[in-house]
Amino acid sequence: MPFAELKLALSTKLAEAFGYNLDRGRIDKAVHPFSSGSGQDVRITTRTNPTDPFNCFYSTIHEVGHACYEQNINADYLLTPLGGGVSMGVHESQSRIYENQIGRSRAFTSWLYQQMVEAFGDFGVADAEAFYGAVNRVNDGYIRTEADEVQYNLHVLMRFDLEQALMSGDLQVGDLEAAWNDRFEADFGYAVDKPSNGVLQDVHWPVGLFGYFPTYSLGNVYAGCLNEAMRDALPDLDNKLATGDTEDATRWLRQNVQTHGGLYEPREVIEKASGQVPGPAPLISYLKEKFSDIYKL
Repeated sequence: MPFAELKLALSTKLAEAFGYNLDRGRIDKAVHPFSSGSGQDVRITTRTNPTDPFNCFYSTIHEVGHACYEQNINADYLLTPLGGGVSMGVHESQSRIYENQIGRSRAFTSWLYQQMVEAFGDFGVADAEAFYGAVNRVNDGYIRTEADEVQYNLHVLMRFDLEQALMSGDLQVGDLEAAWNDRFEADFGYAVDKPSNGVLQDVHWPVGLFGYFPTYSLGNVYAGCLNEAMRDALPDLDNKLATGDTEDATRWLRQNVQTHGGLYEPREVIEKASGQVPGPAPLISYLKEKFSDIYKL
């Protein structure tokens, strides 16, 4: 089987492992991954990169987080104002916790490593621990959707500041590319090489989605709160994830977040699920603990 088809086959296996119901959805390829639909028809796209299988796998898991939120809303709410995700911030909390706190955990990546060995043979990574480090590596990169957890929110902050300047009239659209390039080099320390790696990489502004980018960081903050509560509630979770079994985690999220749809206000959903007022402390603690361990800091 060709390499791209192998990646898509494993990508589909990952989607099903996280509870995505293909009887009410499908997976296709696109330049920019996305999830679309609700209720009985929730579809996702992913993308492939000839040199980077993680791009495909974690794009898929991220979009499955969105899709499962929509698929798992209480069926009584279908075709009503309550029958969709309550906010994009809560939506992003689901995609980010699926992708990162669950999908990039040491336990789950040990299972994923074995799946990759079975699919691709020797792919140049010595063992599961080295694979865990590779999946979570902090590295230079232009693309927000491919950014590591440590730097991801820097991409969002940059876009937020540029958006504010555009909306206030302090920045003209014709000057946006230059402003992006200057800000990116100042924040990240290296220059953008081409527009597709810079101002043209996201679809949001061209389709009018201004004010959208902060929901990604809000989703990360929410995911930190949810992960802390989920881990407290499921002390044996890692043993399950190490076998590729995400059911305990996805059931907890389904029962505590997803089923409610639009029944509660966004902050109330997270507060009810996590038992705390949403704030950044759990996310910061998670990031410090995880990456201090990986990099022996």
